[in-house]
Amino acid sequence: MDSKTSIWQRIGLQDWFLTAENTSTSKNQHILTPDDVYNYVIAKFNDSIRELSFADRVVFYHEYIISFNSEDYTSFMDNKQGIFGLIINESIKKFYETLKQYRAAGKTVIPSSSKWVFRLVSHPDYERGDIGFIGKLLPGNNQKEENLRVTFIPRQTGIAQTFDVSQDILKGFNYYSEGYYEIPYMEDLESAENEIVSSGKNSFARFETILPEKQFIGKKVEYVMKDDEIVISGDEETREESNIFRIPTEWVNTPHLQVRFNKSDGKFYLASFGERTVLNEIEVEKSDVNSPSWVELPVNSKILLNGIVGVNIFKS
Repeated sequence: MDSKTSIWQRIGLQDWFLTAENTSTSKNQHILTPDDVYNYVIAKFNDSIRELSFADRVVFYHEYIISFNSEDYTSFMDNKQGIFGLIINESIKKFYETLKQYRAAGKTVIPSSSKWVFRLVSHPDYERGDIGFIGKLLPGNNQKEENLRVTFIPRQTGIAQTFDVSQDILKGFNYYSEGYYEIPYMEDLESAENEIVSSGKNSFARFETILPEKQFIGKKVEYVMKDDEIVISGDEETREESNIFRIPTEWVNTPHLQVRFNKSDGKFYLASFGERTVLNEIEVEKSDVNSPSWVELPVNSKILLNGIVGVNIFKS
């Protein structure tokens, strides 16, 4: 009976991407570091500008799928919790620095989408040290499925190889909620994380959540934070004050979170009262409603409530 072929063998990339079965693992096997991932993302962004731009128009990918070996991914999750979020934040800053330079040089810098999307994934056919990339021009648009550009870096050569492949290649990847990041594109090319929200504005921040219930499929629940301190609560909440963000689902505790904006340092802070709260892949310790324990809440953070409901905070 023939042994089961891998996805890379089926699409003809086995020789490029994976070592042969009779080849032993190198003693000097490279272990991926956060700096490796950061530099890789920046390189793919710059490559997209070179490949997609024309005339005076600067064009670049808005969605980045970065793929790892399962053990490498788990190592980042277990030993470097929260590092992916930090890598993405620093990458966005660098993106904007580069785009500013193009705009200053008289180039037309207009986004193809209103957001950045990052997906950090693993695949069973990857070996330790392998890293791959898939870029998309318009996240969620009607881009033709056959127009995916995939880049692999084989560990035996270290030389990037780029291919056009079918959308079917994505079916073998494992996606994790902790590895998904969606960040709004800032037209002024300034990372929102660095900007202090002025107390003179009409609102401090915008919260966005997608619920698992059928009646909310395809819809987002949004809340604009106009008070400097708010409570995020579940469907049992009966209060109707403006500082109450009621999320209509049983998966959110009542109350679940308290969020405050500190005018003195221009930062947001969060206290958790719910059963489980994960902030940028790091679990937040539960505290008493009468004695909140505060942790910093960066803009563009992703909050996961009870492992089900995701809440994002954006600059207003």
